[in-house]
Amino acid sequence: MDYDKLIKQAEEKYSEKFADIDRVALVNQQKVLDAFISCRVSSRHFAPSTGYGYGDDSRDKFSELISSIFKTESAIASPHFASGTHTISCALFGLLRPGESALSVSGTPYDTLKGVIFGEGNGSLKDFGIGFDCVPLANGNFDRLSIKAALCKKNYNMIYIQRSPGYERRKGFSVDEIGSVIDFVRKYTDAPVVVDNCYGEFAEEKEPSEAGADLIIGSLIKNPGGALAPTGGYIAGKADLTDKAAMRLTAPGIGTEIGSYEHSYRNYYQGLFLAPHIVAQARKGGLLFAAVMENLGYKVFPCANDNVGDIVRVIDFNDKEKMIKFCQAVQCASPVDGYARPEPWDMPGYDDQVIMAAGTFVQGSSIELSADAPVRAPYSLYIQGGITYEHAKIALKRCVEAFER
Repeated sequence: MDYDKLIKQAEEKYSEKFADIDRVALVNQQKVLDAFISCRVSSRHFAPSTGYGYGDDSRDKFSELISSIFKTESAIASPHFASGTHTISCALFGLLRPGESALSVSGTPYDTLKGVIFGEGNGSLKDFGIGFDCVPLANGNFDRLSIKAALCKKNYNMIYIQRSPGYERRKGFSVDEIGSVIDFVRKYTDAPVVVDNCYGEFAEEKEPSEAGADLIIGSLIKNPGGALAPTGGYIAGKADLTDKAAMRLTAPGIGTEIGSYEHSYRNYYQGLFLAPHIVAQARKGGLLFAAVMENLGYKVFPCANDNVGDIVRVIDFNDKEKMIKFCQAVQCASPVDGYARPEPWDMPGYDDQVIMAAGTFVQGSSIELSADAPVRAPYSLYIQGGITYEHAKIALKRCVEAFER
């Protein structure tokens, strides 16, 4: 099969969608540039700090910048968030108290959060007497009737929404979809709405914080880190809510007053500036993967024709060995550890074995081209990232060539 021809046909067929991705990138780049200018970012804000980090202007200015871009009252953007799961955990424990309850209107949260929420004897929300109920999705969409029933039956202290599919076979929610369900929820409760925004930043012209979310949360080794941030996460939203989350990041009564970082903050600032462009590259790569794999007869979520709310594409293989082989092909087309051969393993925080291809410059950075999957039927592979469209294009060709041998 002529894969070069197949790729070219996909680019021509979806040329308008590729152009729209560039349009969104331009809107977001202007937004980010204007924030850098209005926040008066200077080279002195790249400077490190030590010890307690009192008066760390670099840390504080970066948080101000995140808040300005996402149009919120306040933000915490810190290298001390170890992962997206840790960042979300700080928000959950910061906002919820023993005897209170949260309601997820987007189904069961991502696998690594199950231990945080439902674990036993590990310091979970459940251990502290904090409830967490979930309304399943209906064919990948918000089930408004079930949400209404849950809200009319019980008073909740938080409404939770996960934007990306996690390991569900669905597309990521758009900002309009999130805004619409927030408007619906507001008819029945005034509880704060918290959105896990991972994989969604800069995929559209607006963020959930501009559509009614009270708090949005994300990882800096995903979209907003622009492939340069080495670690970290952010929490942005209403000031009283970010203050509560800050008390869990450090300590009650201290919050964001401390937290040093002995390395330069330059990669955080530069990565954030590059993020709209990098996310556009990842979105183009995802569109190409979807178009070509659909042409080869595989089901993809979201499909190439669909509107997307994040950078994740899900490919159904319905065959364990095919899924593993394709994932291994992604690793072989990676710039780092391209010689490695990933195998399924018992990864901490997951119920099933997981296979993960991530030949990335920053370990686990899923804004870089990567693929992962729980090894369970229907054997769906989750592909995201790609800091250049050219890399995604080359990798896709190598993957399908290796896969179809």
